[in-house]
Amino acid sequence: MTQPPPWTPDDVAAMLPDRAARAWFDEALADAACAARTPPAAPSPYLSHPWELRFAAAGRHCGHHHADAVRTLLLVEARAGVETLTRLYRHGSGAERRAVLLALPTLVEGPHAVHLVADALRSNDTGLVSAALGPYAAAHLDPHAWRHAVLKCLFTGVPLDAVARWRQRAAGDGELARMLGDYAAERTAAGRDVPDDLGRVLTLTGEEPKEL
Repeated sequence: MTQPPPWTPDDVAAMLPDRAARAWFDEALADAACAARTPPAAPSPYLSHPWELRFAAAGRHCGHHHADAVRTLLLVEARAGVETLTRLYRHGSGAERRAVLLALPTLVEGPHAVHLVADALRSNDTGLVSAALGPYAAAHLDPHAWRHAVLKCLFTGVPLDAVARWRQRAAGDGELARMLGDYAAERTAAGRDVPDDLGRVLTLTGEEPKEL
């Protein structure tokens, strides 16, 4: 089941810094809605619809602090499918990839876009890792991949509270407890600090944190 986007057009319009940015945003949404109503019969990989050009330019016109919200709403308004999301992700900047990941819970039912989450988790970009581990990953990452995602957060410093439903998924997970124990032992042997979040998630697995 898909979820509503985290922002509404009114929310975003209220965030934008000036009239010019709001006018640009309104036009971009109209372009995206037009694409959703009349998708091309045979889309060309060499041509971009106007809304896709606006998707790339959102930071320049609306401010980089607001670009995630603007880009996510453009994807939703255009009803971007997995093929379009994948193309925009593959060819996009880090900020554009983050917006694609944020839009997944709204646009994709089923595990058809898990490959995008997996790609983000292979990076060391904490913004991508955080965006990848939202409600879509909580629903569709298999247990093995999800456990490694938790370790990735501990390794890169992404707070576990950025991971959707981590408490529910960690509860009673003995294999995750084993992996966390091994990771903590490696950190301790190397003279490195053990992240505070490790103890929080280990407790939920049913294992008590040891003195490390």
